[in-house]
Amino acid sequence: MTLSSLAITVAATTSATLKKSRNSKKFSTLALFFVATTASSAARAFSSSSSSTPTFLPRHHQQRSSLLSSSSHSTLNNNNSGSSLTTSIVGKKLSLTRRFFSSTQQIIEEEKEQLVVVSEMDEVKAAAMKTSAAEKLALMRQKMEENGVDVYIIPSDDPHLSEYVPAAYMRRGYLTDFHGSAGTALVTKDEAYLWTDSRYFNEATLRLDADHWTLMKQGQPKVPTIPKFLANLATSHYSADSKPLKVGMDAYVHAASFAKELNEAFDGAAKDMEGDVPPAIAAIDTLDGKQNVVDSIWEGRPDLPKNPFVVHPMKYAGMSVQDKVTKIRSEMTEKKATMTVFSALDDIAYLFNVRCMGDVETCPIGIAYATISKDEVSLYCDPEKVAPADVSEHMKEAGVSVKPYGDIVSDIESHLSAEKKNKVWLDNGRSNYALSRVIPEAALIDAQNPVTAMKGCKNEAEMEGM
Repeated sequence: MTLSSLAITVAATTSATLKKSRNSKKFSTLALFFVATTASSAARAFSSSSSSTPTFLPRHHQQRSSLLSSSSHSTLNNNNSGSSLTTSIVGKKLSLTRRFFSSTQQIIEEEKEQLVVVSEMDEVKAAAMKTSAAEKLALMRQKMEENGVDVYIIPSDDPHLSEYVPAAYMRRGYLTDFHGSAGTALVTKDEAYLWTDSRYFNEATLRLDADHWTLMKQGQPKVPTIPKFLANLATSHYSADSKPLKVGMDAYVHAASFAKELNEAFDGAAKDMEGDVPPAIAAIDTLDGKQNVVDSIWEGRPDLPKNPFVVHPMKYAGMSVQDKVTKIRSEMTEKKATMTVFSALDDIAYLFNVRCMGDVETCPIGIAYATISKDEVSLYCDPEKVAPADVSEHMKEAGVSVKPYGDIVSDIESHLSAEKKNKVWLDNGRSNYALSRVIPEAALIDAQNPVTAMKGCKNEAEMEGM
């Protein structure tokens, strides 16, 4: 098939598809992008003269195509008997192609006007591109100085350590303009770094402003981990100024295990320094009571989502909330735990047999925490999430107390202060530092929470649904 014939086929197919889609209220942004890109590429290729090179080809292919095109054009001119006919055929094909693309482009523009749903990720990308890297980093450093920190760490996570997060927590994406699902940014007074894994090396290279950001390809030789990098920085900082390096971070969006690794790295580096008593070469400052530094420079940051929960029917869940709580309390007795804390959003969706659409674009889960003690089951969330009558009744039947989202930390502290023998079961690897740090080491049971294993062992109804 010739390129011109291919263009006509693509144009005809996309045109028909678009005309059909006009009858539907929903039109995929991804589909629109695909059609527009395909049409645009092909249109550019065939809107030029017959001797020009298709512009959608890679440069090295364009050069070869240009040579072939010149050769063909020369042969065509020397063939006087067939030139008029060939030119006529090509002209008709190009005319037909242009008509198809003209029709398609008109439909695309009409559909664009009707589109009202915009991806939250697209909104963050637009905001990230609106302000240059130099401007954002200058503002960051100004706020860091005001808060008295030398370094600030910006992870990808939300308070529930989710891989995919609501737009309000896409802080690293906003600051760096890199929007992969994994990556941690680190800003110092003079430099800015981004750590990400091999899945995103190419994307990060393309997205980062190389004049202001350094890509740290984690896992590669001679690329230190963040704790090791900061320990080395703390050593040089202390050697130069005899002052500890102050590392700023938001306790709610870092895993408790990360803070532990960071402190261990600082202690190890201090022991390697000369002197009888290892100095305190660095300290973590969580800036309690102050705004997250990225939030303070992010104009128009999206609001936290408040989409309502939806009850997950028993015919699909296969196990009631009450039965799940009973099983968990049995395991708590074995562990000698008086409270279990749940932070991961998929754990909460499973535990309470609820789903939520809209909080996280890619997953049917809702923003919330939960705790189970010997005499109470608590769900911490925005009241709008349980406002629907059926959801409210579902929670009431299960004996669940709904509490304000922000009360989780104070309730853990209250539980521990009620009796000295009380112990809290919390998985440090799946819980944020703000939750973990209020639990004394003697009162902490750091182990995989019981819901993780329960989710892995499917009941008959769940297997039927698979």
